[in-house]
Amino acid sequence: MATPPAERLHELVMEFVRTSGLLQPDRVMPGESVSLSQAFAIHELDEDGPLSQRDLAERLSLDKSSVSRMAAELERKGVLVRERDPDNRRLYRLRLTDEGRAQHVRMSEAYHAHYVRWAAALAPEEVEALVTGLSALVRVVEAEGEPGPDTSPSRPRPQA
Repeated sequence: MATPPAERLHELVMEFVRTSGLLQPDRVMPGESVSLSQAFAIHELDEDGPLSQRDLAERLSLDKSSVSRMAAELERKGVLVRERDPDNRRLYRLRLTDEGRAQHVRMSEAYHAHYVRWAAALAPEEVEALVTGLSALVRVVEAEGEPGPDTSPSRPRPQA
């Protein structure tokens, strides 16, 4: 008897999360001294920074206290600086340092190399099916307004 599609999707997502190491929240990026969540924060700040701690928390679907601790750690590492917002002195803006931007470039290049290897190991139609399927899954999850159980909504993502 065939496995129902929803059950197979569940199994595959769980297997991907497990095999990719995403269950290790403090996993350090290879060659870098940052966790996976810190790497995502660096990416957001390099793409759209500077950002307030609140805006970064919303983009990462993390609570403000977690982002505050993360920002303090990244500041200690010399990756970002926290500056008072000139328009609202009660808020901090997070801005990457030159080292933070250089670290983002290194991490982006490393991840891109992974994606190139993975895509090369798949047939072209498998790559196309994966892009189509993942795009659809992201769209459905975002339409629900919740990335997962008991978490805050994610920010809208550009359509592929």
